[in-house]
Amino acid sequence: MSRLRLESIKPSQMNITHYIDELLTQAIMIGASDLHFEPAAGQYRIRRRIDGILQEVARPAFNLAAIITSRLKIMGNLNIAERRLPQDGRFSFTYQKRLIDCRVSTCPTVFGEKVVLRILDTSQMQRDIDSLGFEPRQLLQVQSILQQSQGMIIVTGPTGSGKTVSLYALLAALNHMDKNICTVEDPVEIQLPGLNQVNVHPKACLEFATILRAFLRQDPDIIMVGEIRDLETAEIAMQASQTGHLVLSTLHTNSAAHTLIRLKQMGIAAYTLAHSVSLIIAQRLVRRLCSHCKTLIELPHHIVTEQGCLSPRVYIPRGCEQCFQGYKGRMALFELLPLDNVVQEAILQNCAVNDLAILQSQLGFISLRKMGLNKVEMGETSLDEVNRVTGRIVK
Repeated sequence: MSRLRLESIKPSQMNITHYIDELLTQAIMIGASDLHFEPAAGQYRIRRRIDGILQEVARPAFNLAAIITSRLKIMGNLNIAERRLPQDGRFSFTYQKRLIDCRVSTCPTVFGEKVVLRILDTSQMQRDIDSLGFEPRQLLQVQSILQQSQGMIIVTGPTGSGKTVSLYALLAALNHMDKNICTVEDPVEIQLPGLNQVNVHPKACLEFATILRAFLRQDPDIIMVGEIRDLETAEIAMQASQTGHLVLSTLHTNSAAHTLIRLKQMGIAAYTLAHSVSLIIAQRLVRRLCSHCKTLIELPHHIVTEQGCLSPRVYIPRGCEQCFQGYKGRMALFELLPLDNVVQEAILQNCAVNDLAILQSQLGFISLRKMGLNKVEMGETSLDEVNRVTGRIVK
């Protein structure tokens, strides 16, 4: 949908409630994940994030900023009189028989309050592991470890890399009548029947570690920790994974190998780490090329060599009415590091990150970049997009 058509929606032509409803409706229709309402010097803009990239939607009159912000606060059940402190809220509604959950976050800036709406389409987030995008060998590894009665699976990656979707897909695969599954999250993203889900509540001293200790007295089979943020939480989770529980969690690191280093830096002993963690899944999301306008080109030989491309013939984005900047939708790239005996020994010997990455390659594990280049070879994404998410630059 073009910017011109979106800007034809003027707040002056309808009340603010209908204007925001229309913005939300269009955002959901095109699969946007966030809406940003941003005041600046004498102007006010609205942007939305599509496939991980921000796009400007409209520039309402600056004098409407306070009215729009107040309406968004009311929707999120926030204090409209508080303008000096950040606030967080949420609301839900049904759109075409789909439950849409929106998180509202406000933050005071020098020109007024900025508001961000995170749009969570729960129907899109509930997926099974077969549809996540694992390579066949990777899928077999994941399924094998999910059958274990104890151990720890860590999903890692930056914010917006799809970790939550992957975690819920793993939980859905484990969700059976004979399993007691407990989750502690901040906040609970999706409510799954059959799970005991708990929100952290810092003001009530209900932190991750506190809830984890309570879980261990609740006869759990499987525990999911939304995120490992401190040493205390990490130690309790590791202890649980060694005493007959399967533990799932997330961490913010750049790769599977960096996850091991990060946990050691937090204070986890190498011996504990080697004998607690069963699998690390690092992931990224790359934009999928639009099937209507992608164009085949041939790369120069030096770029093929420098970038490690499998073929000089690759597709690039062009852009058309069916897509945004030549891309439509996203797909996941995965890097798996099962902690077998060889990797465990490397951890005990305090192996460096680069050495762990080399060891992964020697053992035949697919790296994030290798999986990305496979997608480039298949014409599903572009080399520029893979470089964007893996940190490489085309020269």
